[in-house]
Amino acid sequence: MTVIANRRSVMTLFSKPADPWSHRTRLVLAEKSINIDIIDVDEGNLPEDLLDLNPYNTVPTLVDRDLVLYDSRVIIEYLDERFPHPPLMPVDPVTRAQFRLALFRIEKDWYSLAEQIYEAGDRKPVSRAIKALEESILSSVEIFSAKPFFLSDEFSLVDCTIAPILWRLPLFNIQLPPHARPIQRYMDEVFSRPSFQASLTELEQEMRQ
Repeated sequence: MTVIANRRSVMTLFSKPADPWSHRTRLVLAEKSINIDIIDVDEGNLPEDLLDLNPYNTVPTLVDRDLVLYDSRVIIEYLDERFPHPPLMPVDPVTRAQFRLALFRIEKDWYSLAEQIYEAGDRKPVSRAIKALEESILSSVEIFSAKPFFLSDEFSLVDCTIAPILWRLPLFNIQLPPHARPIQRYMDEVFSRPSFQASLTELEQEMRQ
């Protein structure tokens, strides 16, 4: 999978085709139309290049010339600064700090639970993690109803982080109740963006077929 743009390719992304951490990175790349080589990584079959570059052997891993980054949060903030148009974080330091706090909370509350679900497989603890994730998402209904995007009138890194989790709700067997209509509206808006559609791998497309 390669994100196509009118820029010379200088970067490589090692990415898993179905995990939300890689997905949010690919969404930022697509939103900014960055030309990059994307290498799909299979579980248990890591490329030798990745083993040499990343001491933790994790994905996503971004290689930009001599720079190697291997945390999705670090990667997406780097991409936003390296390719400033369109900006995905506010310039104002107070609002920027609020967005970073939102990113922290989403990672702490949603991504940590998603990780538990992925790691648990068919074991019983997975049902508790799914229930906790559902409750956490539903507790944010008022925030989703306040603005077109999460905390903002403009699409941001926060949305790039939220969208991959919401896309996976069917995979997690989470169905939104009627009172969560603002979340459904948000999903319809974000999922229809050309950048979001471009960010999807074949495996991710199958999650909602």
